[in-house]
Amino acid sequence: MGAERTSPEFVGRITEILQAATRTDGVAPLGEQAVKGVGRPGVVEVTVVEGDVVVGYANVTPARDDEPAMIELVVDPDHRRRGHGRQLLDATLERVAGDVRIWAHGDLPAAKALAAAAGLTAKRELLQLRRPLPDPALPELVVPGDLVLRTYAGPSDDAEILRVNNVAFAWHPEQGGWESQQIDERTGSSWFDPAGLFLAFAAAEPDRLLGFHWTKVHSDSLGEVYIVGVDSAAQGRGLGRLLTLAGLHYLADRGLAEVELYVEGDNAAALNTYGKLGFEQYAIDVAYG
Repeated sequence: MGAERTSPEFVGRITEILQAATRTDGVAPLGEQAVKGVGRPGVVEVTVVEGDVVVGYANVTPARDDEPAMIELVVDPDHRRRGHGRQLLDATLERVAGDVRIWAHGDLPAAKALAAAAGLTAKRELLQLRRPLPDPALPELVVPGDLVLRTYAGPSDDAEILRVNNVAFAWHPEQGGWESQQIDERTGSSWFDPAGLFLAFAAAEPDRLLGFHWTKVHSDSLGEVYIVGVDSAAQGRGLGRLLTLAGLHYLADRGLAEVELYVEGDNAAALNTYGKLGFEQYAIDVAYG
């Protein structure tokens, strides 16, 4: 079982396992941040091997503020049902002190069984919602006269996006506490399109951001409502719906057939907004602890 590794061969092998698991399970086994951590110096990584071949992988997102550490793990589909999942989980838990959460993306039967065998219970639910495009038809986008809605103009917008993000998601274990690096990583990504990042301002204060909607288009032409953030001081003005709708029209105009988003299972206000825009539950990720 492994310590941190940074070699291209190691990263390549883990990438193979992730791709195979995604094909077999119909859901990616690791979240975006965990994938970014593969092979990075300082990331806690644990492996299981058969012979000299890595067949299982886990990494740990450290605890932050009051949020526990998070473990995400995967076993190569060709090497499952041999106890590797439990071996990997136990070995990873030995590396982490204090409270932890173990993510089960898709909450598949095997993950449920592993959690039950390890005495874990569900602590958090992250829902994946989807909506077809263009039918049913999207509501018309109407921007009130006291607002300005525009798209990303470049790095000059980054400070306000960062400020609103960290206010809107101060409670969120992954999305909160961003630094400029997190903005730079995304604006520098191959998928980034400045025409798909929508910003809302008060007409009277055009330099102070009220909210934003960051859209994303995946390589399989699936659209995503990637991040919708609204300044807490601007809540109650319908900005979440307005910004979401602007992004949906943009994704529909690109000819995409479907769009997804992720939302906390206990976020009733967001679920209500998305439900009225035609989204329905598609899958669920569960954090066990």
